[in-house]
Amino acid sequence: MNIIAAVDKNWAIGYQGNLLVRIPRDQKFFRDMTEGKVLVMGRKTLESFPQGQPLANRVNIVLSRNKEYSAKGAVIVHSIAQLLEVLTPYSDDDIYVVGGGSIYKQLLLYCSTAYITKIDFCYQADTYFPQLDNDPDWILTADSDEQTYFDLEYYFLKYERKIREQSNKRH
Repeated sequence: MNIIAAVDKNWAIGYQGNLLVRIPRDQKFFRDMTEGKVLVMGRKTLESFPQGQPLANRVNIVLSRNKEYSAKGAVIVHSIAQLLEVLTPYSDDDIYVVGGGSIYKQLLLYCSTAYITKIDFCYQADTYFPQLDNDPDWILTADSDEQTYFDLEYYFLKYERKIREQSNKRH
């Protein structure tokens, strides 16, 4: 599985249920990477999308503890085991974990590739992504030239898991 996120210098991803910043080129990157793919997210992430609707041209899977939760156009699962069962027909390369914070933490160990947009700024935040630079299981394998959006500098980074233990695999 893949994981995709935009983080600030402190690996922050959100504040009060919203993204820290919206960078058009990062949003295009997200769209290009995930169109036609499977997105795995939490309820709050789905509700943060335009009109709280699933993203078009993708399979939207929502992991929620709330057994009563439903969302038109999305598959709802209530446990990691149920999620992994629903993901069985899909290739790992076609699955993207897209947030939020607790979903990233729960599913990171099932992922082998992380696409991170790293923004060279520190925002006020209350939600964070695991710091892959400090995780010995992950290595930075690709980075872009510096990108700019007004006065913000950012980079597109790719991390890959060094060691993939058998117990971490979906199958």
